[in-house]
Amino acid sequence: MAAYACNNNQNNNLVVYPYNFIDFYSQNANFGVVTPQSLGVINPNLISPSQVLVPCNPPVFLVPSFNFPLNPSVFDQMDEERSLSLVQLMTNEGLVPSTEEEDKRRNVIQKLKEIVLAWVKRVAWQRRLPKEQIAETHATILTYGSYGLGVHGSESDIDALCLGPEFATMAEDFFVVLHNMLKSRPEVSEIHCVKDAKVPLMRFKFDGILIDLPYACLHVLSVPENVDVLNPFFLRDLDETSWKSLSGVRANKCILQLLPDLEKFQSVLRCIKLWAKRRGVYGNLHGFLGGVHLAILVAHVCQNHPKGSLNTLVANFFKTYAYWPWPTPVMLQDPMLPAAGYPSETRSLMPIRLPCSPHEYCHSNITRSTFYKIRTEFLRGHNTTRDLMRPDFDWHFLFEPFPYSKKFARFVKVYLSASNQDELGDWVGWVKSRFRSLILKLEEVQGLCDPNPTEYIDVDVTEPHIVFYWGLQPGRTNLLDIVAVEKDFLKNIHNGFQGSPGRMELLVVQASQLSKSSQLDSGSGRRTKACWKNLDYNRPRIPVYSQHLPNYIIGYVDAKADSKYPSAGG
Repeated sequence: MAAYACNNNQNNNLVVYPYNFIDFYSQNANFGVVTPQSLGVINPNLISPSQVLVPCNPPVFLVPSFNFPLNPSVFDQMDEERSLSLVQLMTNEGLVPSTEEEDKRRNVIQKLKEIVLAWVKRVAWQRRLPKEQIAETHATILTYGSYGLGVHGSESDIDALCLGPEFATMAEDFFVVLHNMLKSRPEVSEIHCVKDAKVPLMRFKFDGILIDLPYACLHVLSVPENVDVLNPFFLRDLDETSWKSLSGVRANKCILQLLPDLEKFQSVLRCIKLWAKRRGVYGNLHGFLGGVHLAILVAHVCQNHPKGSLNTLVANFFKTYAYWPWPTPVMLQDPMLPAAGYPSETRSLMPIRLPCSPHEYCHSNITRSTFYKIRTEFLRGHNTTRDLMRPDFDWHFLFEPFPYSKKFARFVKVYLSASNQDELGDWVGWVKSRFRSLILKLEEVQGLCDPNPTEYIDVDVTEPHIVFYWGLQPGRTNLLDIVAVEKDFLKNIHNGFQGSPGRMELLVVQASQLSKSSQLDSGSGRRTKACWKNLDYNRPRIPVYSQHLPNYIIGYVDAKADSKYPSAGG
């Protein structure tokens, strides 16, 4: 990103004008028309090639200049002090789980492996395999996501993949047999079958820890416990669902293999995730950055600065992406992949390539609005961390919660409710999975908006509910026809939902009307994962018999369930 600069002799500072930075939050910004070539960051497939809006009065940043040489040891000392203070902040924020919490998670994974091993041998017996094969057959559990990368917090869930052999099917053996085995365990609660997601999975709590468990079926008779998911032998002839289920594990493994320093990577990623959550740019369903996006972005910086300190790496993270020439994709340096000749991603505003394949990119829901918000926060982070000699520097400023009530005068209130808490989880998960269409509709009729990912609860409302407050672009005077937007979005969310639909209401509210209990600027708020079922408890259930053992019931399913993925009974 280019910038103009000039000297200001009165205060001996360098004045920097990042002319192609778009700050749509500025209440007093005057907008002028420029060609997109001067920006170099706008995707021509999503925005009109004729003109875009940029502020005529861009923000000004001051960089101190010195008329005397500084001892390099001073910079080293400042760098070390900042790194130590950041480590202390991580400790104070509870970003690193305790030894007891780590032991609990390890025990949960070990128990899951034992259950899965018993499950696959039961399935092998149902298939009437020879006793020798039953004794040798094996399935396993592999972790990925934040837990697999070692950057989980004390309240984080665990993403775990169940890998089974070719004779264990998803529809019958995973969603029925394994489900019923898990449901019978006293440690397991709140188990759901999430079958309409891009990656079908079971979601449940094991000893109080939330587990996401998708399934992948490999074309082998036995899956070794230390299976190499990057080995082409295990990836041959995979169905599309198994391939998608494996992508998270494969991406994790590639990232870990390509890092110059794992400990520094983990520390930086913990800090960046905290920053993203506090500043409202974390959450793929809302069009922001997800865990895998941030992991690859951080790994890219770690590769380019292998000897950098914690402070240096965090500062370089913001410097790198504040001026990144999007839509040029971010990709890790991998000697095993070709350096050129792969297709680029042109559909995404911020393409990030998965490290396990030259042809795969991270799934993204980023829109114009969220793209601008992310860019704004990258530049704010760079402006906060760029001056090593700043005497009043404080890491807490970087992690300040985004001031929604100060930035926006109007909000779209998204109110979701259901008759009970269990149905609310299903309903909220389903609606959130379709939020991107609502964001695009608001952009179409209103311009830019800020879909705050935090979930709030109105203490004055007794029914189970969740509330979202999305900021509307400042300076817009036209009235928003929220009734038409609501009608259009209701058609979208009612199409295909299998459970008991809850209620959804859209309202435009002023900042002055916000309930004090919402605490939009506190950084606190409830966050829940998408979680919905295909089962209506009022529907009759029928037994499922084994295809290989006459009169042997393997479980129960909803009488009106999808024939491809029948409900597992709860």
